[in-house]
Amino acid sequence: MERRKFLQNTCPTVTFAFFGISFIQACSKSSDDEPMYNSGSANSQSNPYGNDSQGSSSETNNGISVSGNTITLDLKNSTFGSLNNPGDFVNLTSINLLVLKISNTEFRAFDNCCPHNGSKNSWSYSNDQFTCGTHGNSFSIDGNDVKSCNSGSTSGGLKRYTTSLDGDNLTVTT
Repeated sequence: MERRKFLQNTCPTVTFAFFGISFIQACSKSSDDEPMYNSGSANSQSNPYGNDSQGSSSETNNGISVSGNTITLDLKNSTFGSLNNPGDFVNLTSINLLVLKISNTEFRAFDNCCPHNGSKNSWSYSNDQFTCGTHGNSFSIDGNDVKSCNSGSTSGGLKRYTTSLDGDNLTVTT
């Protein structure tokens, strides 16, 4: 066998065997075909992604109503049952939104797209930062130094949307 053909046929196999599949997946984008929403609590030490639910963002059976760039969330709906205490959040992957409870009268909403690699389905929250579970990068919620989705940035802030609370209805303008 020719030296060149030997190297072309053997080197990729040896490289994969040496580094394993984790080398290839290390900075790959995670699968975003996950549940429609995930929830978490700053106080939860177990699964920070909570319960799963399904629903359409155009219907209100899941407490979510979308009209143009206005999203209305019915906080009485079971979709938002995990938003009991400040620091609790819900990840609405169906509409690309993280909703965080700041206090009984204040909620904040953020783009759930990781500035590093675009992951949307694996977030945790603590110390005024969301951490992407794909690579462990943390992003602030203060609205400063906002980084765009999938920009490769490993720090900075998440894009924050305007919110207003009227009774049990939270309106988010994207």
